[in-house]
Amino acid sequence: MSGHSKWATTKHQKAAKDAKRGKLFAKLVKNIEVAARTGGGDPVGNPTLYDAIQKAKKTSVPNENIDRAVKRGSGQEAGGAQYDTIMYEGYGPGGVAVLVECLTDNRNRAAAEVRLAFSRNGGSMADPGSVSYLFSRRGVVVVPKAEDLTEDDVLVAVLDAGAEEVNDLGESFEVLSAASDFVAVRKAVQEAGLDYDSAEASFVPSVEVEVDVEGVRKVLRLIDALEDSDDVQNVFANFDASDEVMAALDDDED
Repeated sequence: MSGHSKWATTKHQKAAKDAKRGKLFAKLVKNIEVAARTGGGDPVGNPTLYDAIQKAKKTSVPNENIDRAVKRGSGQEAGGAQYDTIMYEGYGPGGVAVLVECLTDNRNRAAAEVRLAFSRNGGSMADPGSVSYLFSRRGVVVVPKAEDLTEDDVLVAVLDAGAEEVNDLGESFEVLSAASDFVAVRKAVQEAGLDYDSAEASFVPSVEVEVDVEGVRKVLRLIDALEDSDDVQNVFANFDASDEVMAALDDDED
């Protein structure tokens, strides 16, 4: 799950530890393969590949898996599939807008699995354009908090690179920019000697829907069902939750 809110960061941190690690690894490897096929197998000259590799490494994908994905994508090794990117739109419980980004070699299978996840979890598919206007494509770089690191420190590091805003997400800072500037922002973070958890172009909601504890539970069940499909790479939703709601969710897991 990706998104512009505190719960998205929490979920991102838990993703690498959950029982679906193998499924997550497969999706990260697929991203690497597609990036290598599109822009070549040299991460120095292919920033999309560079960021896909870094994301995989930060999620502990074995180097051997990464290397083989690069070779398959760049044609150095046989076995690579032809993947298409497809975006589906829908509504979740409570009218929450949902974008589902798929990377698939079977469009019919992807559509069927996405439709089933929506129908079984209180949501519904929508026509193209129905909810996408509620999101904008933006660069998102997530910088974990370190000792003495302030929001102003991060802002100073990234401002000249095209960053538009820095948000405090609790355990990390989120740096937003135009989608075309996130590579420059990521490089600025690195040049400032700062670590980063992720750097990518993402769909950020321009309008958010505040939900209560039960609303979050329902939407997260839908998101989990969608992400359970091998064809689904990312899910974006325009809901937000207060600190009190997040605390209640944390209590559920304790």
